[in-house]
Amino acid sequence: MQVSVSLTIPLTKGWQSSRYCLYPQDIVIQLENRSRLRKIQILSHQYLIATKIEFFVGDVPDEQLQDLENARYTRLGYVSLSDNEKTGYKARELKSVHVDAIGLYLKLNIHKNHINKYNIYNQVGIIAINVIGDDIRRPTDLTDPDVYLDPDKRKAIEADPSLEGLYNKPDFISPLDDLAFDMYQDPEIAGIIRKLEKKKQEAVLQERFEYAKKLKAAISELQKVGEKLGKYEVEKRQAVENEDYDKAKLRKVQMDEYRLQVYKELNLPDLLETSGSRHPQVIDLEPIRQATPPRLQEISYRTPPQTPPPRTPYDERPLPAMKNKDSKPTSDSPPPPRTPYDERVLPVKPPPVPEEEDPAPSETNTGITGEPEPMGEKELREASYAIDAFGEPLVSKAYSKTWSYREDALLAVYKHVQESSVSAKEECRNLLKATIFLIKRAIDDKVYSVFKAGLHLLRMILTEYIPKHKLTKQDTIYAVEKTMPNLLHKGGDTAQRNREDAKNFVLEEASLMEVKPTNIVPHECTKPIKLSLAPRQAQTQCEIVEALYLKLGIKSNTGLTVENLMQFCVTALGHNSDKVREVAERIIKDLYKEVRDPVKDYLPPDNEKTRKITLYRQLFEYFDKVDGKPTKTDVKRKRAEDERKKQQEIDMLQQQLQQLKDMAAGKQPIDESVLENKKGAPRRPSIASKKMGQKQDAAKKKQLDKKKKDDDDVSMYNMDNICIFCGERNESFTEEGLDLHYWKHCPMLKRCTNCKQVVEIASYTEHLLTECEAKTNYQKCPRCTEAIPKSDYDEHIAAKSCNSARASNNHCPLCHQNIASGEEGWKSHLMSREGCKQNPRRLLALNKTPAAGKKAAPKGKKTPR
Repeated sequence: MQVSVSLTIPLTKGWQSSRYCLYPQDIVIQLENRSRLRKIQILSHQYLIATKIEFFVGDVPDEQLQDLENARYTRLGYVSLSDNEKTGYKARELKSVHVDAIGLYLKLNIHKNHINKYNIYNQVGIIAINVIGDDIRRPTDLTDPDVYLDPDKRKAIEADPSLEGLYNKPDFISPLDDLAFDMYQDPEIAGIIRKLEKKKQEAVLQERFEYAKKLKAAISELQKVGEKLGKYEVEKRQAVENEDYDKAKLRKVQMDEYRLQVYKELNLPDLLETSGSRHPQVIDLEPIRQATPPRLQEISYRTPPQTPPPRTPYDERPLPAMKNKDSKPTSDSPPPPRTPYDERVLPVKPPPVPEEEDPAPSETNTGITGEPEPMGEKELREASYAIDAFGEPLVSKAYSKTWSYREDALLAVYKHVQESSVSAKEECRNLLKATIFLIKRAIDDKVYSVFKAGLHLLRMILTEYIPKHKLTKQDTIYAVEKTMPNLLHKGGDTAQRNREDAKNFVLEEASLMEVKPTNIVPHECTKPIKLSLAPRQAQTQCEIVEALYLKLGIKSNTGLTVENLMQFCVTALGHNSDKVREVAERIIKDLYKEVRDPVKDYLPPDNEKTRKITLYRQLFEYFDKVDGKPTKTDVKRKRAEDERKKQQEIDMLQQQLQQLKDMAAGKQPIDESVLENKKGAPRRPSIASKKMGQKQDAAKKKQLDKKKKDDDDVSMYNMDNICIFCGERNESFTEEGLDLHYWKHCPMLKRCTNCKQVVEIASYTEHLLTECEAKTNYQKCPRCTEAIPKSDYDEHIAAKSCNSARASNNHCPLCHQNIASGEEGWKSHLMSREGCKQNPRRLLALNKTPAAGKKAAPKGKKTPR
């Protein structure tokens, strides 16, 4: 059994409480018979929403006293309803509650409403109530709740053969009984589906499985048909509400034809066995329906009646407040309920028009002669401003479905505005606003001649009408602002000449004497595009910006700046169309040639992570090329060459060291080639063993002493007591002593504040960016090249107060100054009395007396850890 308290679901207004009523409100539903309730469904109003609804089931103890006053109610529970703010008060909430209760009455206790701006009278509303359950034929004792709570009593009752129809069937609720089924189905089709479902169940019991299979297939097909017809019905009522009776008639004919076609294809009378035969037979369904509707091909969608049709009531049932795609909700009227269909059935589209062709129909095909068709109420409201200025006959031509009428209307407006002799400023502005309204429609028109007429009219407004009547700068801005979105949208048209004309007009508009001082065209065109914008439209807008930049430049009075150009281009670089990105990349490259470094402020930092992205790598390599810096390929080649030379030096030093060790062990005499490089090259200092002098004989010592007098570099054979960074020599510099010196005193080193390792000051920035445990917390500044904490990076970049690094100099990370290049520059800066003031170890080094024979440490040593 199903008890449905509702009208046709998508179209009903439902129940609404009175205005400013007292809460809670009670609704009592009396069932036909005492029933076992299995499921209760509530479909709430979209903005007249109750906060809570309680459910009570009522019954009478005596069958002879079945009266509402004698009913005793048991509370089942409650449901809470959403305030519907997230959906904009357009969706209807469906609540389904599974229960197990027996009774004759169902009472709903409805609590106070949710407050919103549309529910101005504090009402509550329910669109539909659906109660699903089974009739109880005999057992009056089942009203006792103890029977259901006691398993033994319940088992005994279920064993009663007289109750087989109630208890010995599965707890199954048919989807056809669900309220959602009625919400999405055509009412006539829903009734047929229920009849077929009943036939299918009977066929299964009679073991007519082939017949049941056919019924199942027919039900599945009819469900799709019902949903489609339901969509047609909603569109038909929407057209009636908008007074578009041609479209309503078209939908009605489509529904009748489609319904008749489906009935014939399914051979519905045979499935329902209305003739008593199980065998398929050809049945004429013409007498079933009243009259065959005319064919769709015979209906002229563009042919209006010669006289306006009289307004007759279409239907006495309340129509749903359907929302037109062009209308916007206002605060004065409540929002329309959401249509329960997620898809809209649109008329069959014509074949796509080639890019170079116009979709302008010929007048001979429209079938329209004489005056243009009358305007509907919605169109009259929309064009009221233009009607006041030009009159309804002219505006009706601008709204006509015949393109020649629309073109004639624009020509008439052109002549009227050009010859206008009004002198009052307010009247001039009203005429301007009405004209701009019609121009916007003309720019969006698909017919090329109408579009061109709109451009001519707009050009006349800007060059003649506004100067003639001495209107203000704000009026010029108004005319451009209102039409610019339409022109940019036209840049995405499929026809190339439409795109080119829109683009050329925007560029012409930017150069007009009346428009150029306002800078409104560059301002509108450089607004960042949306990434979801159609590729063709986005590409045209980028090309317009590029042409404006090449034509106007970035002078102070052009409206184009580095900021608005870069913000536009950076957004365009994220578009999914490669053509859009190419245009944006060209603008950035041209802009970098002119202003250089300010362009980089709007791009990601130039580091290895960014250069992994192909787009940014190409940009940064182009920047390097413009700056005269070597490309990445050149840098890699030079680095490889340096590594090769360095490896050769290391191999040579290792060879010399091995020979010195052999000499110290007395294995071979001193070889002069060890002390001098081949071909007379300057000698290099080397490291010798500590025990060299102890194991040499007297002759070799004399020879070595003689060589020491000629070359002081031989003293470097003993390097164990010298710091290889600052060059200080000290007898206490054993292995442990050097570690202490590195840790606390060496002026060329410092401890990292993060990982506490000892690092060369010269490579401290590189350590923070690539080696340190906290390297992810730092980012390189493109100006000063120092490692800046990411938390302070944006503020540091915005301040622009850091000292820019120079490629030819060293840059100190302590005092942030540029110093002399090379290793000597670092030593002079970090160890001299006039050097780095931020190096705390510098004064300690100055207070020490350097030992005699102090030599510079060999190059190429790495930082101790």
